[in-house]
Amino acid sequence: MRLPSRVTPYRDSTFAKFPVVLSLLKDRDMYPQELYRQVKGKNFGVAEFIEVMDCLFLLGRVEMLKGGVLRYVDGSQL
Repeated sequence: MRLPSRVTPYRDSTFAKFPVVLSLLKDRDMYPQELYRQVKGKNFGVAEFIEVMDCLFLLGRVEMLKGGVLRYVDGSQL
């Protein structure tokens, strides 16, 4: 995971990729492979995508439904 620091600017960190993924999932639920296809053109490698998804799961912002579909979790409804 790339954290912002003196060497790594925020725009190159893992945190900067959260809004890209969350904005797509806010619109509709998606399978992971479909979501990856949409973000891979935005400077996402497979490893970065997995890191972002891991962080979002741990933060409770994304959940996986039956059948493997990803859903955005609205924090105001917790």
